[in-house]
Amino acid sequence: MRKLSLSSIPFEKIGRIGRLQRLLICAGTFLVLTGAFVFLIYLPKTKAIQELKSNHELLEIKLVKVRAAAKNLRRFQRQCKEAEAKFELALSLLPDKKEIPGLLEAISKSGKDSGLEFLLFQPGKEVLKDFYAEIPVTIQVCGGYHNLAMFFGRVATLSRIVNISSLSMKATKQSGERLRASCVATTYRFLEASEIKAIAEAKKKKKKKRKK
Repeated sequence: MRKLSLSSIPFEKIGRIGRLQRLLICAGTFLVLTGAFVFLIYLPKTKAIQELKSNHELLEIKLVKVRAAAKNLRRFQRQCKEAEAKFELALSLLPDKKEIPGLLEAISKSGKDSGLEFLLFQPGKEVLKDFYAEIPVTIQVCGGYHNLAMFFGRVATLSRIVNISSLSMKATKQSGERLRASCVATTYRFLEASEIKAIAEAKKKKKKKRKK
């Protein structure tokens, strides 16, 4: 390989190059270097920067969605806990099957202790729901207004849920101070597992019949 020495560079010829040619050479060299910088360094880095920006924006969007989902999840979990607490409270107020006779006796006793005369105390057929049953009791009593108010107050303070509906009152022929009242006292009981299963199976059979 030949060694490059300063003596081999034609400085005399370079010195005789005109000003315009020198400017063109400088401009050409600048353009070549600039082009090399743009294509080899600037454009690849610019592309990489744009990709990073796009990825960053996508990550920010995903982060916002994740935060929103986490917030909704916490709210949903809180609502579930509140619903479970309310459900547990409702269940604690619903008697089981064994307690129903005692509850009906407590309703009757509340009326007698309030000074009412029972004309009718007739438990009706159970109405089955998803996880509980309604037990309506048709009641007819006779007594004063104060006695009726006392009876309804005592029923309201029972440890189990009892709703009074279809209330009607009218004065008796014997005495205007005595009232003849009729109402429906509805209590509830928690269904046993076997009953809930039977209801679910009955619903499935009804759906199959409708499809046919």
